[in-house]
Amino acid sequence: MRLITFTVAIVLGCAPLLAKDEKSKTDERLDDAASLFSEIMGTPDKSIPQDLLSKAYCVVLVPGLKKAAFGVGAKYGRGFSVCRRSGGEGWGPPAAVRIEGGSFGIQIGFSSSDVVLLIMNERGMKRLNTSKFTIGADATAAIGPVGRNTTAQTDALMTAEILSWSRSRGAFAGVSLDGSTLRNDIDENQAMYGQRWTASQILTSGAKPPAAAARLLAELNKYSPRRAG
Repeated sequence: MRLITFTVAIVLGCAPLLAKDEKSKTDERLDDAASLFSEIMGTPDKSIPQDLLSKAYCVVLVPGLKKAAFGVGAKYGRGFSVCRRSGGEGWGPPAAVRIEGGSFGIQIGFSSSDVVLLIMNERGMKRLNTSKFTIGADATAAIGPVGRNTTAQTDALMTAEILSWSRSRGAFAGVSLDGSTLRNDIDENQAMYGQRWTASQILTSGAKPPAAAARLLAELNKYSPRRAG
């Protein structure tokens, strides 16, 4: 009985420390997401075209998406989605997301890259508010162009719900993420808000953003304070 009591006491005593550690990791990921967006937009000739960013309803930032392959490939990453506030001016509270996916074939290796998604319309935003969806299957997607402005308004760019980019080894370019699943990260949301909220409970709720998200929201407001159109 004494051993059981002692064990329970240790578990209860460690719980706040574990929660604090998880929160610090979440804060670090929020800062990484802010750095990712700032670094990409800091080089206009090699960044997300400003006209597309101005039209976007939401942004998804996933710093450090991991890819591993040993016959069967897999990718996994944790990041954040942020949508514009009601009326299109300013950015609302971030919601945590996970990207997961797999592939088959003869392959081996490990790599890490940063991923950026723009949600371009209301249909895409509705997808983002579900518990999970698959890019390319549930939501139409296109490879995002790079540069100051987009002059080639192809059908893919005009109709896509999602545009996607990746940064690897310093190079930033459009990338296809078809087949990847985007889902809620409830554990991360709890670390940010103290509640096990879903994306739909956060993105359009007007909830107070966590203090650690201040830099990320400042960077988003710096480069795109309001939605065009």
